[in-house]
Amino acid sequence: MTDLLPRIEIETAADPTWAVIWLHGLGADGSDFVPVVPELGLDAAPGVRFVFPHAPAMPVTCNGGYVMPAWYDIISLEPQARRVDEAGILRSRDALRALIAHENRRGIPCSRIFLAGFSQGGAVAYLTALTHDERLAGLIALSTYLPTPQRVVVEGRAANAGIPIFAAHGTLDDVVSPALGSAARDFLAGRGYRPEWHEYPMPHSVCLEEIADLGAWLRARLAGARAMRAAHCEEVHLGKA
Repeated sequence: MTDLLPRIEIETAADPTWAVIWLHGLGADGSDFVPVVPELGLDAAPGVRFVFPHAPAMPVTCNGGYVMPAWYDIISLEPQARRVDEAGILRSRDALRALIAHENRRGIPCSRIFLAGFSQGGAVAYLTALTHDERLAGLIALSTYLPTPQRVVVEGRAANAGIPIFAAHGTLDDVVSPALGSAARDFLAGRGYRPEWHEYPMPHSVCLEEIADLGAWLRARLAGARAMRAAHCEEVHLGKA
């Protein structure tokens, strides 16, 4: 059994029925996106547990072997591609799968779990969501890329063929080039996924407009699921009348 990563958890209401597992970028930690939660406008939405895990520390080759929080080693950086340690990505996928299973044990099914990530964390979220055996609620990919598209071709699961995807990138990003982000978008669209793509005039970061758009996207997913459940309950009630 994979040990659970240390993490920060924030609940928007008591007894949350949804979860967002959000992975930070290279060199950061789980606290990085905590301030975003109150800006998403989820006060009237069903309770959500935000889970912000901390990546383990490891030497990162592209940074001269400097030890820092990382989801996997990056061997080299190129504008149109990058060499990465695929074994490290798979270990991080296992760690993320363990957090998903932990939320399942706490009563939140996969269908109510969103995976989110920024930069390197988004790459792990991409791979994990698209290869997961059970349908997830959605995927949030911020300023990131798809590091192992061939593995998605081989291991992609039908359960998440229609997963809602919010993908966003800064047009001024000089860390993960916009070309890498749009390449992931185009690859997914070519395989039948329907990513909702957003661009913002920003560097390798997030901006208020992006957070507002993400909040609206999340609220729509939560409200849609609640409406579907209400309609189902009404049908059951009428059937018993």
